[in-house]
Amino acid sequence: MALRRRDFMKVVGAAAASGLIPRLGWAGKEGLGPLYDVPMKGTARLLHFTDVHGQLLPTYFREPNVNLGVGDAYGRLPHIVGERLLAKYGIEKGTPEAYAFTYLDFDELADKYGPTGGFAHLKTLLDHLRSQAGGTGNCLTLDGGDSWQGSGTSLWTRGTDMVETSNILGADVMVGHWEFTYGQKQLLSNVALFKGDFIGQNVRVKESSLFGGEYLDTVDEFDGLGLYSEDTGHAFRPYTIREAGGSRIAVIGQAFPRMANANPQEFFPDLSFGLREGDLADLVKRIWDEENPAAVVLLSHNGMDVDIKMAGRVPGLNAVFGGHTHDGVAQPVVVKGKDGRECWVTNAGSNAKFVGIMDMAIENNSLKAMDYRMVPVLSNMIPADPEMEAYIKRMRDRVYDHEVKESRVPALANNPHRKGKRFDEILTEKLAIAGQTLYRRGNFMGTWDQVLCNALNEHYGAHVALSAGVRWGTSVPEGKWITFADVMNQCSMTYAETYVQDMTGEQLLNVLEGVADNLFDPDPYLQSGGDMVRVGGLDYTVYPRNKLGDRIKDARLDSGESIDPAKTYKVSGWAQVNRTPEGELLWDIAREWILKHRNPEDFTLTLKKVNHPKVVGVSDDPGMADYPGEVG
Repeated sequence: MALRRRDFMKVVGAAAASGLIPRLGWAGKEGLGPLYDVPMKGTARLLHFTDVHGQLLPTYFREPNVNLGVGDAYGRLPHIVGERLLAKYGIEKGTPEAYAFTYLDFDELADKYGPTGGFAHLKTLLDHLRSQAGGTGNCLTLDGGDSWQGSGTSLWTRGTDMVETSNILGADVMVGHWEFTYGQKQLLSNVALFKGDFIGQNVRVKESSLFGGEYLDTVDEFDGLGLYSEDTGHAFRPYTIREAGGSRIAVIGQAFPRMANANPQEFFPDLSFGLREGDLADLVKRIWDEENPAAVVLLSHNGMDVDIKMAGRVPGLNAVFGGHTHDGVAQPVVVKGKDGRECWVTNAGSNAKFVGIMDMAIENNSLKAMDYRMVPVLSNMIPADPEMEAYIKRMRDRVYDHEVKESRVPALANNPHRKGKRFDEILTEKLAIAGQTLYRRGNFMGTWDQVLCNALNEHYGAHVALSAGVRWGTSVPEGKWITFADVMNQCSMTYAETYVQDMTGEQLLNVLEGVADNLFDPDPYLQSGGDMVRVGGLDYTVYPRNKLGDRIKDARLDSGESIDPAKTYKVSGWAQVNRTPEGELLWDIAREWILKHRNPEDFTLTLKKVNHPKVVGVSDDPGMADYPGEVG
């Protein structure tokens, strides 16, 4: 099961001995290196990637040094980081997988092993893994969602660039989350272009919209897609039956269940979401009773802790291929369901950085065994697929024109400074050299988030800046150029308008308490799956193990002044869920701030301070290591 420790060390040793590990020349002329030698161990192979967030080119992504587990999740994957994670996996420091799965020695290993991901490299790897399984007829390729959003090109094309690359990649089935934030009509247009199955058992048309509404009007434009069932209210097919290796595999879709809380409902006014655990259990039973499958799997965008809980409560699932929380987990968490069946719960990271590989041994329509491993997509080790590479180049040669809409606010919809330029020219603009590693992922403040917060506060003359604790956003190693693409990778969404408003100290503290509860509630079903809201200009102490209303203490402005609940403060921010601000787009504010604050002599950008909160009561947590702030 899972990562073969001795096998991995053997192939790493062979790679080093054969000269495969130096910075250049990793990809051999006659196939991929031994790290990607994954012979078939069954009759059907399921390949899984998730949370690409629009990253078509190779990039860098630093894994978290803080990923706390609360309640039953304490000390359980994915809430183990750093050297403890290496020990659990049996991986040596400095190896390719140590680079992929942890933050340890990130800059040094990024320089040694290079970037990760890239769809041209991912395509080559997937084709290689399919070939090792005996061909595409023995394989299914699953996309866990959040593929069509998160970069400049995905925003400017409203996801259509990603749909075409998904088709070239050969994705068979996918679910959604940020895909819904392009609006219902654009979503259905993208789904119509997608050659695979877009599924979701927990996405319904609201009862108030059943006899009218934009969604149903738009469905009529794409007649024949089978997107809506009047009998059940499903907006999309709840599941699909696909054949692999001669066996019928049922794949059930689970979209992100908390859309109404996490994203503006104006983008999906006719749709409702939710966990719908009872409906899922009924559906699984019906599939076993009526469809005669060899296996039933859930393709989920719940987040891993939610998936683990759900696997223990919904009988009949053989495996969960999870997403949303960006957890790069090399070994599945094995959960025993109510029916005594073992369910393997997996999560394949983000940014096309990993591919999960599950081989199923099926005999006489009965699942006998499973084997799982996850391999990192190290771009320097994998040659680029020519077809994918050519498509990406053509797409990036597209000119930013009047059809590109960056904002819901008419005055901000088209940027005159970008008009007439090629996408590639805009995105490759060099802004500064990173004076320290810029990253986002982690339960608390990241250096990229500090850049965004500093830009907001300075632009609006605010006391405090609030930035969403989303887990997408790539990294820039120290010493490398920060490009405009890197800025777009932090904030490319359809509601990136900024704002400034007055808030009382009490309101501000309540915001922090509410987000902390979403992150640290012991019940996974009550968590949002993101990280703590990022706060610029403010220091505070957080007690993750405390209850709601008692987690946030001693909040102070950068000046040292304590937050007075009765006093009013000027607060800046972006990504409003409940209303559309009319302030400038965050990427323009951030670009201007970086250019202004880089060192004029050597172009380096170095942050003077990062508002890392003081964290109390978790110093022994295996999900915390090398925390740069104060620990109590």
